[in-house]
Formats: sequence, C-alpha cells, structure tokens
Amino acid sequence: MNFKRRSILIVSAVAGIFAMPVMANADGVLNVGSYPNNPPFEAKNVSGVFEGFEVDIVTEAAKRIGMTVDILGYDFQPLFPATSSGRIDVAISSITITKERLASQAFTQPYYDSAMGIAARNGDTINSLADLKDKVVGSHSGSTSHKWLVENMDKYGFAEVKSYNSPQDALLDLSAGRVDAITSDVPNMEYAFTKMKGMRVVERIKSGEQYGMMMGKSSPYLDRINEALTAMKKDGTMQAIHKKWFGTDAPEQSSTVLEAEVPKG
Repeated sequence: MNFKRRSILIVSAVAGIFAMPVMANADGVLNVGSYPNNPPFEAKNVSGVFEGFEVDIVTEAAKRIGMTVDILGYDFQPLFPATSSGRIDVAISSITITKERLASQAFTQPYYDSAMGIAARNGDTINSLADLKDKVVGSHSGSTSHKWLVENMDKYGFAEVKSYNSPQDALLDLSAGRVDAITSDVPNMEYAFTKMKGMRVVERIKSGEQYGMMMGKSSPYLDRINEALTAMKKDGTMQAIHKKWFGTDAPEQSSTVLEAEVPKG
C-alpha cells in the first residue's frame, strides 16, 4: 500500500470517528428522558406508554422538525447528568428554568407557568403557611419546592424538613400522618388529589416558576425545537394540548400562549 493511499484511508477513518456522534440521531429519533409518574405532565399508562401534557408537546415539536421520539424513564435527579453527558437529547418532567440550572444546562422557551403549593390533610388545623411553625414538612428531593423549604426553614420555624425520592412518596407520608405538610407544584398536587382523597392545597406561593424542555449546553436541537414551540403557540396547538390535559384554556398572558426566546444564563 503506497503512502498516498494509506494517508487517504487514515484521514477517512478519522473523519468517520468524528462523525459518529452526529450519526447517533441519523435515524431521526429524538431521545427523551422523563420521570415516569408525574401526571398530568407525563406518566406511563396501563400499556406502559408515556402520555401527558409535556409528552404531547415534545412529540409534536419533534414531528415539526422531522423526528420521532423515544421516551425513556428516569428518576428526576439523574435527568441532569443524562442531558449533560448526551445520553438523552431532551428532558421533560415539569423542570423549572432557573439561573442555577442555566449555568450547566440549556432550556427551551417556557410553556407552562406554575406556582408552589402547601398541602395538608383535611380536618387538620393547618390552613396556611403561618400554621407550619414547629411542624414537620417535606418535599421531593432535588425539586425547587424542597429547596424553598430548606431556605425558609428558620424564617417560618419548621421543626424538620424531610426529603423524598418522589412526589408520590411525599403524598403517601402526608396521607399517613408521618409529615404535617408537603410542598410541590400546585397542578401536580391538585391532579393527585382527584385520585388520593383527604388532602388539599391550603396555600399557594407565587414563585414565578416556568417549565421548559432541558437539553445539554451544546445541543444541536435547541433552536429548532424552540422554533417549533413558537409555531405551536402561534397556531393554537399549544393551547389545544393545555385544554386536553387541564380541561381549561391557559391564561392569555401565560407562557403557554406567549412566544419567547431561548432563556439565557
């Protein structure tokens, strides 16, 4: 084999190696990670198929950029290293866009405005945040609501802040009386209380939280998916998906309706 031919083969091989990451999605599949039990945003149905508000959004956005989705189940906290490492392309799980998260992750424009809520059992004397002095409270570890509890423990005099592996674990402990109150996103809890009786949201805390799709910092899909979300807001698709899962139209000034740019860190 002469030197010239050998050089050409070496250059071709190196080029092929560097092309491999790009070819990972050559089949047109967007790899999505999602917490599997977060209704009505995402959850597995009886057939084991993901469905929900964010599932419909990511599926439609992917369709508009010529892709299909493959959704894999993840616990909430592992979603962050999964996007950073490229194991998944997109994470959905009612993930709040924060300045801290934008330091290591990328987000699409928001598409849902949330509020944090405090829940207690029916018949208890807890009717507001002020009633939680010397009480045991809890939330899903790694969530913004758990962070809020820890940061405000001294201010409101909580006796203890418990951490849970999932929102469902927190709800079960509240129902069983092992914790006095929990915090979580209002829509998730209100949906849960249609199935789990005997609990209620006693106070809403305006937090300015907005949900978006999370991706790695160097994601090649960020701008394309963000453009798809803008189009979905313009043509009413996003509003229709909201009504399907929440039963009402989203407010006119909400992020479900208003177009936005990609958030900057």
